[in-house]
Amino acid sequence: MTSTPSGTALRAGSRRASAFLARRSLTAHRRAWTAVFAAAAAAAALLGAFALVLGSLLLAKPPVERYTGADAVVVADQRVTYTAKPWGSEPQTATAYLPERVRLDRSVVARAAAADGVALAVADDSVPVTVGEGAPAVGRSWPSAVLTAYELSEGRAPRSASEVVVDAALAEAGGHITLQVGGAARQYTVSGVAATGHRGGAPAVFFTEARLTALGGHPGTVDAIGVMAEPGVSADALRASVGEAVAGRAGGERGPRVLTGAERGEAEHVDALGGRGDLLAMLASVAGTVVMVALLVIATTVSQAVHQRSGELALLRAVGATPRQLRSAVGREAGRVADVAAVLGAVGSVPLGLLMRSLLTTGPLPLPVPVWLPVAAGVAGALVVALAARPVALLAARTVTRTRPAVALSAARAPEPGEPGRLRTGAGVLLAVAGLGSAGTAATQSGQAAALAASGAATSLIIAVALLGPWIARVSMRVLGAPVRRAGGVSGFLAARSAAAHNRRLGAALTPIVLVVAFVCVQLAAGTTLERAAGRQASDAVRADLVVTGPASGIPGGAAEAVRRAPGVAAATGLLRSAVVLAHREAGDPALDRFPVLGVTADQLSGTLDARVTAGDLSGLTGPDTVAVGKDRADDLGVGVGDTVELRLGDGTRVRPKVVALYERSLGLGEFMLPREALAGHVSAARDQQILVRSADDRDATSAVRRALAPYKGLDVRPATADDVRISPSSSDQDDALIVIGVGVIGGFALLAVVSTLALISAGRRPEFHLLRLVGTGRGQLLRMRVLETGLVTVAGLAIGTVVAAIPLLAFALPATGGLPYLPPARYGVLAAAVTAAAAVGTLVPGGRGGRHQEAGTRQ
Repeated sequence: MTSTPSGTALRAGSRRASAFLARRSLTAHRRAWTAVFAAAAAAAALLGAFALVLGSLLLAKPPVERYTGADAVVVADQRVTYTAKPWGSEPQTATAYLPERVRLDRSVVARAAAADGVALAVADDSVPVTVGEGAPAVGRSWPSAVLTAYELSEGRAPRSASEVVVDAALAEAGGHITLQVGGAARQYTVSGVAATGHRGGAPAVFFTEARLTALGGHPGTVDAIGVMAEPGVSADALRASVGEAVAGRAGGERGPRVLTGAERGEAEHVDALGGRGDLLAMLASVAGTVVMVALLVIATTVSQAVHQRSGELALLRAVGATPRQLRSAVGREAGRVADVAAVLGAVGSVPLGLLMRSLLTTGPLPLPVPVWLPVAAGVAGALVVALAARPVALLAARTVTRTRPAVALSAARAPEPGEPGRLRTGAGVLLAVAGLGSAGTAATQSGQAAALAASGAATSLIIAVALLGPWIARVSMRVLGAPVRRAGGVSGFLAARSAAAHNRRLGAALTPIVLVVAFVCVQLAAGTTLERAAGRQASDAVRADLVVTGPASGIPGGAAEAVRRAPGVAAATGLLRSAVVLAHREAGDPALDRFPVLGVTADQLSGTLDARVTAGDLSGLTGPDTVAVGKDRADDLGVGVGDTVELRLGDGTRVRPKVVALYERSLGLGEFMLPREALAGHVSAARDQQILVRSADDRDATSAVRRALAPYKGLDVRPATADDVRISPSSSDQDDALIVIGVGVIGGFALLAVVSTLALISAGRRPEFHLLRLVGTGRGQLLRMRVLETGLVTVAGLAIGTVVAAIPLLAFALPATGGLPYLPPARYGVLAAAVTAAAAVGTLVPGGRGGRHQEAGTRQ
């Protein structure tokens, strides 16, 4: 009597069969799965590295140096907010950090001192100081020395305006020291030397409190208040009592903040968290692109590996393998390869992430790496890769696994389908339309909104190319195939016919090349386009022939006036640099954007700068309530000469200045220009960064200017350039780091994807190469055929990738600069060479021995 197998036994047998098929396939197709392994490991490493850097940025806090001796620090809130109601939604609030220090009312010092548990409350102010011939230092009051735990090692505290206590690092100055604070250099008597157990930042010079208050120029306010607690008072109790005592007093939009522990560093570096927010936004945008690139590469390589086995899978289906067994076998293969690759990639993500972190770390914002972070980041990257591989493999094998056994054998012998399915084609068309729509949106927007729309357009178009790859390949071969056939002889004929017969394979080969070309072009050209336009405008705006520069702390007051009085000087204006915050809406949502601005002296401006005024007159740029606005920004805001613009100055002060002029060269000179006197009271230190000088009657006034500046130390006079007037440097260290990360790391990964994908395709073509050798194709003809195929793929990929990049770049560049996007030819040449080399390695090396193997087998 025969017993019927139970359902459990059948499932167990099916699982054993699937596991057997997966093991044998991994061995038989190790070359194909090696390419998948390399792509998956690289993707896991890249994803883990970005997760590590983003996690480190989220944990980053400014270091505590100046307030190591304080138990708490009271500061004004550096944040501003803007609330608006988007279309059809609840009110939303945007928040931004201010670039200049927001000061506290001096009356808050007494209130903090009266709080429960407070032993001492000290007002803390600072002024930039130049020591000797130009060494930087910071000036503070002697009572505030306790906040950094300074103690006298010799001498006594200062008692008069002409005495100072110097940091031990400056003790070699002897009994007198030359200091420059807000004016000409003068000598001070060193009454004492102080040392601290904590070293960080610039050395300090301590004045009497009265002298420092006079030098600071803001007697009614203080930078911060350091608080010392009574014995036994906890940090939480101190925060609560001091917060209650100072609540509601002048200190920014939200009143004063009480900082304890690691938060005290925020009081020292007021813009560090604002910079962190900007960096997080930019890095998160790049990370989103990384996820898209990684998933696209994994999908391409896994799908190609499965498609190469379509005949084998169809044959297994014909001899009785169930759809479930085939799906399970394919899923097991992809899962095993991806799991091992993900673990290896997770390990590799640690050094890569630490390298990326080192590029972004700055003094005001060190990036911490706790022990758990690399592990968590590596696991996150590994999980994304491991979870993505199996569904992609099952999706790629769905057509074969659904085939009925009766037709599976004919399907195994059928040629590769040249057209993608309707669903894939429809999705590709929709994404292409969406990409073009985003490009159109970018052309009508400005600033961050335009950049985001252009980035979305590039992403949509790249994915559309991946989905529509076979159709694009067919069109490309119609364009490029004829010249190859005519010029390449027999090899050209074979290359053109092979490419035309395998559109799906060619589309898979084009995808990674298009990806790397489009991504790198967008990353490089967006920055160089703006830099080139800004540089041209700044160069055209310069009318000065000389510029005076000084130390990082700025040029002391009085220097600009001394230059104006020098013989041979026609005009001289100092440039006071700051920033303003503009509240506006982007697509209905509230936004706070920060714009760098110049503070200028109007009566000297026409001789040193030409902003190309289109309406109004820059000579009216005087007093605290006037502003000049870039023409494009004025159009966005809907204002003209005589209207008012609501701005927040660098310290959060709200102003509504009257527009007195509109000008064109806003990329080089900034969106807004204000009178110097309007900015001077709202910056951390009212010091010019440059003095622009125009010589009279084409005479060289260099010697006269230097003589006029003799009382001021650390200043330099040289010919003026565009970089001296442009609103911001051509690129910051962090901008350069992001370019290295975006282009170097991600571009390198995309090139690896090119090699892996093409190597996978070439490895799958070995039977084709063997057959060509058997029917009489010479070894040289076969090599030339592969070279021509590589050229076809490379040229088509470069052309399509360039077009994909050009669409969003044009939409971004035309409204922003009024011109075409720009990428230095040398950079594009390097990109083209790298892509060509990667395509050659991926195409020629894996298939290079196919013909020789078959030839040897025939001779035997």
